[in-house]
Amino acid sequence: MDPESTQLQQSQLAAILGADPSPFERLISQLMTSSNEERSQAEALFNLCKQTDPDSLSLKLGHLLHSSPHQEARAMSAILLRKQLTRDDSYLWPRLSPQTQSSLKSLLLSSIQTENTKSISKKLCDTISELASGILPDNGWPELLPFMFQCVSSDSPKLQESAFLIFAQLSQYIGESLTPHIKHLHDIFLQCLTSPSVNPDVRIAALNAVINFIQCLSGSSDRDRFQDLLPAMMRTLTEALNSGQEATAQEALELLIELAGTEPRFLRRQIVDVVGAMLQIAEAESLEEGTRHLAIEFVITLAEARERAPGMMRKLPQFISRLFAILMKMLLDIEDDPAWHTAETEDEDAGETSNYSVGQECLDRLSISLGGNTIVPVASEQLPAYLAAPEWQKRHAALIALAQIAEGCSKVMIKNLEQVVAMVLNSFPDQHPPLLPALAAAMDDFQNPRVQAHAASAVLNFSENCTPDILTPYLDGIVSKLLVLLQNGKQMVQEGALTALASVADSSQEHFQKYYDAVMPYLKAILVNATDKSNRMLRAKSMECISLVGMAVGKEKFRADAKQVMEVLMSLQVSQLETDDPTTSYMLQAWARLCKCLGQDFLPYMEFVMPPLLQSASLKPDVTITSADSDNDIEDSDDESMETITLGDKRIGIKTSVLEEKATACNMLCCYADELKEGFFPWIDQVAGTLVPLLKFYFHEEVRKAAVSAMPELLRSAKLAIEKGQSQGRDVAYLKFLTDSIIPALVEALHKEPDTEICASMLDSLNECLQISGMLLDESQVRSIVDEIKQVITASSSRKRERAERAQAEDFDAEEGELIKEENEQEEEVFDQVGEILGTMIKTFKASFLPFFDELSSYLTPMWGRDKTPEERRIAICIFDDVAEQCREAALKYYDTYLPFLLEACNDETPDVRQAAVYGLGVCAEFGGSVFKPLVGEALSRLNAVIQHPNALQSDNVMAYDNAVSALGKICQFHRDSIDSAQVVPAWLNCLPIKGDLIEAKVVHDQLCSMAERSDRELLGPNNQYLPKIVSVFAEVLCAGKDLASEQTAGRMVNLLRQLQQTLPPSTLASTWSSLQPQQQIALQSILSS
Repeated sequence: MDPESTQLQQSQLAAILGADPSPFERLISQLMTSSNEERSQAEALFNLCKQTDPDSLSLKLGHLLHSSPHQEARAMSAILLRKQLTRDDSYLWPRLSPQTQSSLKSLLLSSIQTENTKSISKKLCDTISELASGILPDNGWPELLPFMFQCVSSDSPKLQESAFLIFAQLSQYIGESLTPHIKHLHDIFLQCLTSPSVNPDVRIAALNAVINFIQCLSGSSDRDRFQDLLPAMMRTLTEALNSGQEATAQEALELLIELAGTEPRFLRRQIVDVVGAMLQIAEAESLEEGTRHLAIEFVITLAEARERAPGMMRKLPQFISRLFAILMKMLLDIEDDPAWHTAETEDEDAGETSNYSVGQECLDRLSISLGGNTIVPVASEQLPAYLAAPEWQKRHAALIALAQIAEGCSKVMIKNLEQVVAMVLNSFPDQHPPLLPALAAAMDDFQNPRVQAHAASAVLNFSENCTPDILTPYLDGIVSKLLVLLQNGKQMVQEGALTALASVADSSQEHFQKYYDAVMPYLKAILVNATDKSNRMLRAKSMECISLVGMAVGKEKFRADAKQVMEVLMSLQVSQLETDDPTTSYMLQAWARLCKCLGQDFLPYMEFVMPPLLQSASLKPDVTITSADSDNDIEDSDDESMETITLGDKRIGIKTSVLEEKATACNMLCCYADELKEGFFPWIDQVAGTLVPLLKFYFHEEVRKAAVSAMPELLRSAKLAIEKGQSQGRDVAYLKFLTDSIIPALVEALHKEPDTEICASMLDSLNECLQISGMLLDESQVRSIVDEIKQVITASSSRKRERAERAQAEDFDAEEGELIKEENEQEEEVFDQVGEILGTMIKTFKASFLPFFDELSSYLTPMWGRDKTPEERRIAICIFDDVAEQCREAALKYYDTYLPFLLEACNDETPDVRQAAVYGLGVCAEFGGSVFKPLVGEALSRLNAVIQHPNALQSDNVMAYDNAVSALGKICQFHRDSIDSAQVVPAWLNCLPIKGDLIEAKVVHDQLCSMAERSDRELLGPNNQYLPKIVSVFAEVLCAGKDLASEQTAGRMVNLLRQLQQTLPPSTLASTWSSLQPQQQIALQSILSS
């Protein structure tokens, strides 16, 4: 900076911070100007003041706040001071002299007393709270709390309100500094909430302070001291309503909703009164909609507060029934506009009131949070009357309600599909076969296209959860009805019919072929002709329908039309679609389905499809950030397309449509890689560059899931292309480069992943990647995977502990037990994947992995314990089995530790654990040599117990049985000298053939073949007495086709049987033959003579 401008700045600073207040006031007003240039100059000067003379700047702001006659200047000073006193990079407080600090504190407290403008008072309270939260814990402001207590007991409503606002914020920031005053605070709160003379604003501020304070108390005994305030807290709400102050009531409701979400247990003892009062508000038609909706929100929030207060709401069935009735009534609140019934297009919200949309959303949330067992009985009690009613609004409401509760209640509804369907049916006079009837009759309601459209969507909701065998009997009727609707002129009805047809095709798969020729011409006609803006959605739905029908009927049937459909899509893609056109997202999905249907025939279209897809996958989230407490919330905060999340003191708004398009595109990229394998090679670099960073895209789960699934597909595509010479001259070094950019990124993303289900997918994906190119990793990369596995096991164990504690909660009930069971199943999935990964690493690196295995053993050994789940025990055993099998001699040192566990687990009550254990004994028998020898007797008796068990051959137990037989065979083969072979070998033969575990079957029957080929003495028995048994085993194995023996083994068996035919005396041959069943004799004859 040249000396002249430095001098200019110096003189400006001197003026701003000088005795005359006006230059400083001018600077503050320039900071508020709308002219960017002027404002940024002012900001530069302000920052300079801050660097050179923070004391003067702070005092100037304090005096302006205290004494300026201009409201904007006072407001701006409060905001600027708060910024300087916030503990972040620009924190000024420690740089101020003690004298300035002291003056500032006095100025702030004095301003609270003199400020008369409410909005500025609030900003002042924010500033004081911000400063106090930094210095109060270290006793840096001893006069503050006495001052606040004094304000509360003063007779100035303004001071009382300010004190409570500060208490509320301090509870959030530094609650522990207030807890020593808990008794005093309790009395103040009680006094204020119960005194009839207290001003309503003060009472709301007190309510806010109480609720924040309760949330900052860590112990339930402390919280219980405030139980006696709850009736008074509720009275704040009811009195505001009785005196017609709904705005005050709504503030109170919002505060109580916050309490219900964070501390639902505080409400438990008085839940009946509290929920009863809320439902009364929700039922009061004289109140504003906004007030009633908040009361409903409170009850639903309690229902959703599962983790903190499981099952509490389910114990109040009378309330659930009342709430359901309120929500059903809200669904009737559709404005009866004659044009609505015959609407050409479903203007989504035509005639819908906010009651209607709140009703819909709340039914959905209620059914998800309370579950089918609670909601279905209530629905089946209330819906029949709606379905039977003459008013179309009621029938419409019932169809909507069924669709809304379908997600939360699907399991229970599918169990009772008959009743649900019968209930829907009885509401219509027609007598069709079940399921369709109702919906079919509703589809005939040509006076009310709305009802027709919702009936079509009800077909959709039912068919989505159906298997082809449930649907097939109804297909003729459904498809012909939907075709009639397709030709009906009303666009909304056509859209509903397209979606329903797509779903029916998807659920019925190849059964849909017979309708193809009738349906496809209509679908193509819509695709080609629906070209103007009002028909965009119709065209989009026709793409979806065509591509799903194509996938259902398969390539051969669809091929002729596919080309024509592709041309239309290609021409659309080139035309400039508007950004909000739904066609884009539907088109992305249609392309991917067409690819699945056509396979490699799709390759020529790829250069067309990929550029826009990569563009969609690279969309940046459209994010707006404001401070969480700013008065101007993100514009249109009730805008459907924005989702807001609050992080610390920032509020982040994200445009959901952008995220959905991005997620769809990422999913499609994954589909293409999966489907086209090596054909996808040319795109790998671009796709990896786009998707690897998205492993940590926390704005949207679907985007992360898609990126995770794509990783192994990219590696597989590269590996296959290199193997098949289609890799454009690149070799294994490229696969190594790709592996290095994918596997470490996956491990790092796993480390940060908050969602258990996605953790399991990441582990699964990592395992697949390791199977494809794990051998290319270096030691430090393996080390980082092992370290992450330790993390995963530790985190998973602590989540399990938390769940066990939740199961001890006093409201724990069956429905909550279900939820915990589901969460635990997800956890098992995580452990499963950990086992798979370790198995893959052991198979890949063999003995060189053992140092890592040693490190992990302290994490794995506890998994053998009897207190662990069967799944954890199974995984621990499988990992040891892998080590013994892959590392052979190098693994002998572990036998002492693990074999006792293995022997004990042979008698585990869970078949999967037994199977893993007996398989392990077979492995140890094969590779354990002299180390295994002393245990042969014990092993035989354990195996014998599994084989001789009366239910050994039941379907659950047969895998364990087959593996035990295989292990017995290994002992016969490798430890013949340690057993009574004349007894054990025939006992083994007697168990053959085995037919459950097809892998072991091939091993065991091959062993039998080898023994027969060398005329094993104990196998044939004295005078060849076991020969007929051997021949009958061969016959059974050969008659079973390729399942029970490899082709090579089968060929050897046929040769052995031919030798026998030639060498055995005819009488022996005849008796051996006659011991077979007639159909075996015939089959063998044809096999031997061919």
